[in-house]
Amino acid sequence: MTYVFLQNYWWCLIALLGGLLVALMFVQGANCQLGNRKLDDSQKRMILNATGRKWELTFTTLVTFGGAYFASFPPFYSTSFGGAYWVWVLLLITFVFQAVSYEFQHKKGNLLGVKGFRIALIVNGFLAPFLVGTAVGTFFTGSPFTVDKLAIAAPSSPVISTWGSPWHGLEALGQAHAVDLGLTLIFLTSILGALYILSQVDDEGILAQARRTVKALIVPFLLTFLSWAVVLLLRKGFAVAPDGTIFMEPFKYLHNLLQMPVALVMLLAGVVLVLLGIWKGAFTKSRNGFWFAAPGTVLVVMTVFFLAGFNGTAYYPSNTDLQSSLTLANSSSSFFTLKVMTWVSLLIPFVVAYIAFAWRAMDKKKISQDDIREGVNQY
Repeated sequence: MTYVFLQNYWWCLIALLGGLLVALMFVQGANCQLGNRKLDDSQKRMILNATGRKWELTFTTLVTFGGAYFASFPPFYSTSFGGAYWVWVLLLITFVFQAVSYEFQHKKGNLLGVKGFRIALIVNGFLAPFLVGTAVGTFFTGSPFTVDKLAIAAPSSPVISTWGSPWHGLEALGQAHAVDLGLTLIFLTSILGALYILSQVDDEGILAQARRTVKALIVPFLLTFLSWAVVLLLRKGFAVAPDGTIFMEPFKYLHNLLQMPVALVMLLAGVVLVLLGIWKGAFTKSRNGFWFAAPGTVLVVMTVFFLAGFNGTAYYPSNTDLQSSLTLANSSSSFFTLKVMTWVSLLIPFVVAYIAFAWRAMDKKKISQDDIREGVNQY
């Protein structure tokens, strides 16, 4: 357990959590169907009961993702969460509205009414993946911040990170490459949501609309993903010299992909799985496309994190002061902290096993119109 090993180990865990978060955002994607006028109220309630079983897993994964970042790479947490705070505030607000909407939209006397709460869920369905995708996109475009670790000793203002834009994260909306990734995640999570509906709901009308959604989103998803990937592989990247100096390297992320065979294999396997899941959902009668597309999504997202952080790369670059860019080496917790957390992380397989058991129990019976009429489910 060397210091470098622990830094790499925790970046792998963060990459895994990021992949799981995006895959679990099928909840957001499925809720976009609530705006489909071809579905009646009972059909929309069936969708709500399908996603209502899982929304806590998505939110918990988001919190765990943030907590893992805070514990293993605290300068990133203080820089991004403290500087680009509008992105994270908006994300938190939309998740809070999601939770309230599930619990109260059909309660008597609610202030917004059923329609108001469903609009909140639809907004969450589009906004949450867009914000997450755009934020991750800045791992490759850079953000306007400076870091001065010596400032921690300043008695008047012990703040090491300073954000250089009054927009505090919203300036990423002016970076086309970052926005492209945000749009990609909207289309991807909507496809995952439709595929999940196919696997969990017994209603011909809903199934027909879900397949239609998958077909309609194939082209925009492929266009945004391929354009983002091509620009990424052709652009300059934020490289780290052996002495820790940050410099711009042409085709850096292409070099990373070619110099890390594991990442290349993961990317190809993930893309194949996602495309196979889409094909099954759109062009066959199969209802298990989700179980191909979701693992494929995890692999692709993990590869994106590997390209951003491994092979001598600054994973959170500054476009105003290159030397303030954050790397695995200059932003990790102490050796002792990482070592203790690594021992604790050995409990993760048991947690995953419990989640898998609970997931299977919740999905044992598919949702039908009878469940809604009999009031079996609560949403």
